[in-house]
Amino acid sequence: MDEDTVPATDGLDRRAELSEFLRTRRARLKPEDVGLASQGRHRRVPGLRREELAQLAGVSVAYYTRLEQGNGRNVSTEVLDAIAGALRLSDTEHAHLVHLARPARQRRRPSAPKRHKPEQVRPALRHLLDAMEGVPACVIGARSDILAWNRMAAALFGDWGRLPVAERNWARLTFLEPDYRELFLDWESKAADMVSYLRLYAGRNPEDPELSALVGELSVKSQEFRRLWATHDVKEKGHGVKRMRHPVVGELTLAYETLHLPDDDGQSVSVYHAEPGSSSAEALRLLASWGVDDSLAAKL
Repeated sequence: MDEDTVPATDGLDRRAELSEFLRTRRARLKPEDVGLASQGRHRRVPGLRREELAQLAGVSVAYYTRLEQGNGRNVSTEVLDAIAGALRLSDTEHAHLVHLARPARQRRRPSAPKRHKPEQVRPALRHLLDAMEGVPACVIGARSDILAWNRMAAALFGDWGRLPVAERNWARLTFLEPDYRELFLDWESKAADMVSYLRLYAGRNPEDPELSALVGELSVKSQEFRRLWATHDVKEKGHGVKRMRHPVVGELTLAYETLHLPDDDGQSVSVYHAEPGSSSAEALRLLASWGVDDSLAAKL
């Protein structure tokens, strides 16, 4: 891997992030998607050309070119809205574009980058996790760090308490631990979601050195991570369904809900549950009756 592709440990390059995000969003649009003639084989670039995108957004080609080259200085909200509309960005992508083009630090007096303090979990949240006896639940930090969990989460995913604190991170486990590739039957979807969450956080916090170090490590160690990181896709944590193959109880289909904690700086609670009366619900009951130490899940 070329050294130039490994992010620096003192933060991500915001200009490069803006440039690549716009380029990848433009490349995914076909001319026919926006009512333009495709010109068949004569097109030399994937997706829309810069001049076509500029025309759709109602800005000059020179102006859009400067923006796609990473120069978001003095760009107005109206222009960003027009470009987001032309690129057909989702609400999450639109917000990501604004964060990249007009970071909050532009509206404050410059200051030296500060290292983020270790994330703390409120005692009340830990008590809440312990009270959720029948469902796996955990608190996840902004950089996908696993901050706290209950007994059922350990039975399902493995006892994270046996890992060094630095390794208790969903992104690291997903891409670097083979057991997690076996655990998630839809691993590719899990991996893509994980990278999309990190991308979104990176847009809001480009100068976070801990995030940059995590991205750098995963970029060096995982080809799959490099490929997904290069797509520049962004996604909010939400809800959905995960299919798993547990070493003790076999296959499970679990719905998950992500509950954002607005007072805890990017933290969220992830809760997994099964459809009542299903074989997956019975599997969770079996896990609850065994305990972590007696379960093969402790080997994950």
